[in-house]
Order: sequence, then structure tokens, then C-alpha cells
Amino acid sequence: MSWHLPWGATAREPWALEVTPERAGWTYAGLRVLVLPAGGEVTFPTGGEEMLVLPLAGTATVHCDGISLRLAGRSSVFAAVTDFAYVPRDATVTIRGQGRFALPAARATRRLSPRYGAARDVPVELRGAGPASRQVNNFCAPDAFDCDRLVAVEVLTPGGNWSSYPPHKHEDDRVHDDGGVEAALEEIYYFEVSGAAPGDAGPVGYQRVYGTDRRPIDVLAEVRAGDVVLVPHGYHGPSMAPPGYPLYYLNVLAGPGPARTMACVDDPRHHWIRASWADQPVDPRLPLTRPGGD
Repeated sequence: MSWHLPWGATAREPWALEVTPERAGWTYAGLRVLVLPAGGEVTFPTGGEEMLVLPLAGTATVHCDGISLRLAGRSSVFAAVTDFAYVPRDATVTIRGQGRFALPAARATRRLSPRYGAARDVPVELRGAGPASRQVNNFCAPDAFDCDRLVAVEVLTPGGNWSSYPPHKHEDDRVHDDGGVEAALEEIYYFEVSGAAPGDAGPVGYQRVYGTDRRPIDVLAEVRAGDVVLVPHGYHGPSMAPPGYPLYYLNVLAGPGPARTMACVDDPRHHWIRASWADQPVDPRLPLTRPGGD
């Protein structure tokens, strides 16, 4: 099983990228990317999955259950925080527009209503410090936007910095001896690199995933724009942005728990790094994007 999926490796009409739970070899989390030409239109069923329509580059109108949701979008993930749409399971959805759109998804039990998520309401968090500084757009974090199982956030890392750091994992539902709370979550990383379009052979980033003796996994992926890394278990991080090339990734998470969560535990060998941030400033290049910054 390959946990690193280059752009184009999972294309299937109408999707430029399609990762279903079956393709990933797990149960809940999925991701699709749609590329529409000028005047483009696609209609599809959601089946048993709830989904978001998240503009990566472009604008669109999303039609579902007799409701039309207009997305102003953005010119790129490095230009602005974007608005987005939620569409429920067991629905027929039509997307009309032009550009590239991510559709994070999760197998759902509840059927909610289609809804609009405004860019101005997206909580923007500056996390870490020094060379571990990054920006997190918590647009579909558990406390920011209601879904049945789906959790999704965007992370922007300035060139030369590391994010998803210190390495952490979320593979078991348990409370650790030190009081740390961990949830069982499947996770997808979708990457873009500043200055590159999906499929370009130019700028790269790097993603590390490693396991435990009980559940081994070993990934060190050179990722380009449009690539995906799947995290079924194990510690993941760092995500590394080379100097001069800011790195973007979209995280999609879902799991079996009754409550949406992002609970994770650090690799205990590296947990001390968090305390070191108290003596370091946040990278002054952050935030890289703001709502309406396009």
C-alpha cells in the first residue's frame, strides 16, 4: 500500500483526485478535487458522505436541496482565507464555476442541511513559534463549524519552517498515563506549494510519518502540488517547507468516536519542544493570508 499518492494517481472522472475510504483502506475519511474549466458544471450524488466544497483557486455556485450557495473563492490558497459550502449525505449536488475545488468528506450518520461558511467567520490561529511557526485556518474544526463526523483545517507554513511539529498521533481512543487524551482518527494531507500548479515538477515539500513497534509505518515523502499523503496511524510530522517556498496543506480527519475531535498526543521524545516556544516570537511573516485578502 502506498501512503503517498502523487497528483493524477487517483484521477477518475469527474475528479482530478479521488480518495475514498475504500481506496485508502479505512472507514471514514475521503477527499476529492474537482477542476472546472470556464463555464464548467458537474452533478454528483454524495451517497453516505457529508462533504465540503472548498475553493482552492476559483469561484463557484453550489446547488443542493433547492438551495444555491455562491462561493466568492480566491485566486490561490496563498492569497486569502476562503468561504466554503457544506453539503449533506444522500444529496444530489451541482457545482458550476471555474477553478479547482477540494471536497473533503466523511461517512456520516446524521443528515444535516446545506450551509454556507463565510470566510470572515473562519478562526485563524497562529500556532508554534520561531521556525515551527505556522498558520491554521480552522474553517471546519469541531468548535468552528457543525458537521456529523467531518473535521478539516488548512495549514500554511512559511518557507524554511516546519509544521505538524512536534510529531503527534491519533490512532487510539484512550487517556494516557500522563493525562493526554488521544482519539482514533484517519487523516489525509493534501499539499500545494507556492509558485506551483498541481502536477508541476518544480518546488517540493516533505512529509514524515512513522509508527510504533505495535503499529509500524515509515513514510518520508517528497510532496509536490496536488499530492496526497494518507495517515492511517502513527506519528506524523514534521511537514517541511523549503526556504523560499511556502507550503499549504489541507487536513481531512474523521473517525468512529461519537464526538468530533482533533485530540492527539505528541511523540514523548519531542514533547519538550512546545515549552521552548515561550522564549521565541512567532514568525513575523504570519499570517500569510486573511479573509478577503485576495
